[in-house]
Amino acid sequence: MMGEILYFVRNMIPGAVLAALVWGAVWPLRRRRLTRLGLTSPAARELLLLLFAAFCGSMAAATLTPPDFDMWHVIRYGYHGTFFSRSTVNWEISREIVRSLRYIPLYFWGNVVMFAPFGFLPAVLWRRSRWYKALAIAAAVTVTIESWQFFIGRTFDVDDLLLNAAGAMLGWLLWLILRKPTLTCEEK
Repeated sequence: MMGEILYFVRNMIPGAVLAALVWGAVWPLRRRRLTRLGLTSPAARELLLLLFAAFCGSMAAATLTPPDFDMWHVIRYGYHGTFFSRSTVNWEISREIVRSLRYIPLYFWGNVVMFAPFGFLPAVLWRRSRWYKALAIAAAVTVTIESWQFFIGRTFDVDDLLLNAAGAMLGWLLWLILRKPTLTCEEK
């Protein structure tokens, strides 16, 4: 099981690096815009934005590629498999949740924990965060991911929608417990 986790994390690294590079390229434009608007952004907030961008890139690498897609192998040798292939849909609520709790708890907790940042980081970074905004972000991201996975040989699973939403709500609740107002943009 630990090998699976390491393989999963290893495949997320190139997506995180690419997203961080894109964020770094866009950052000067962001700074100019903030200056033009008469705003400043604390260094801690900028670091969290970078980490959120890297997290989103790593999630894209982990969830938007076919099941046999080894990112490091693709970087070295290219991809020679079939990227697009139809898959299945699981509309039966809780079938996979119950199965994973019984046999593979990592699947259950992985889906919850992986989406906690989608509830936590937007709440930290944007003003007036509400639980329904965290839920809306998680729902939009999850539906997009699950819909895409249907076309790349992975299963569209309604249980993933539920677990990911639970993860986002867990992240938002964590923000509610830990919140500090020092990370918002302020006027100069």
